[in-house]
Amino acid sequence: MTRPIARVLTLLELLQVGDVRTVAELADRLGVDERTVRRYADHLVDLDVPVESVRGRYGGYRLAPGYRMPPLMLSDDEALAVLLGLVAGRRTGLTTTAGTAGETAAAKIRRVLPARLGRRLDAVLGSLAFTAPSGEEAAPKAAVLLPVADAVRHHRPVSIRYTAADGRRSERTLHPYGLVAHSGRWYVTGADPAIGEHRTFRLDRITDARPLPGSFEPPEGPGPAERVLTGLATAPYRHEVVLRVLGTAEQIRSRLPAALAVVTEPPAGESAGADPGHWCRVELRAERLDWLPAVLASLDLPFAVERPDELRDLVAGFAERLMRSARREP
Repeated sequence: MTRPIARVLTLLELLQVGDVRTVAELADRLGVDERTVRRYADHLVDLDVPVESVRGRYGGYRLAPGYRMPPLMLSDDEALAVLLGLVAGRRTGLTTTAGTAGETAAAKIRRVLPARLGRRLDAVLGSLAFTAPSGEEAAPKAAVLLPVADAVRHHRPVSIRYTAADGRRSERTLHPYGLVAHSGRWYVTGADPAIGEHRTFRLDRITDARPLPGSFEPPEGPGPAERVLTGLATAPYRHEVVLRVLGTAEQIRSRLPAALAVVTEPPAGESAGADPGHWCRVELRAERLDWLPAVLASLDLPFAVERPDELRDLVAGFAERLMRSARREP
């Protein structure tokens, strides 16, 4: 490829990034004078690429809005980033389930890559292993994700059809505050005006989302991520557990994250019982209690079980088993 043609394609790649690029900036990036930049821009226009000239102090060149580039020009690093992003997104559930969009997009990119680069990417993708299971089953549909995201951005109500974990179906109006990706799942948090409460919904359980007329003002206070984590930690389960733990909230959350437990620190200077220190109140909900004694032991902090009594018995039994193991001769 001759240098002028290579530079014309480089100019096209620079304009593809978006926004207006000044003639001086383009000349510096291409290593030519400003007059040559204008000539290269004319070459692109001759090729039916809609390059627009922008006048003014910050004028220069840009591509017409909505123009879709026919050639795909990616460096080795860019191609690797795109393909790894598609693979990782599909594995973690952060892509949509609309057909096989991720696979077809990757295939299209692969078809236009040089054979040398394709073989190198095959080596990376072929040797890559994931320690976590695939999250594809919990991925939302694009037909749901896009209208909900638009409603969040423009503060507009949206009507959703939702299937709860127990199979119950409902149709409701939601004032969505934000989208949150957590542990391989997508969530939307917002207000349900019919009941006047904040709610969190899994996007993969929404079968239909339609924008509604009107608008709303997002409330002040916790952000979407904090609302989702609090909602997960306070969701109804079989057991409601209340603990007091002697330690800081940061120490406790290292083993009991925000999606699992709500940690409340006491007012400054307050202590509990005869033990001086900083006692936090911890509330969590669980379907089973048998896993909690080991987690509480891993805190390596003094704690007291307020309820349920069943957990006290499980902790005592766990401690006895540890004591027997510690005394057992090898």
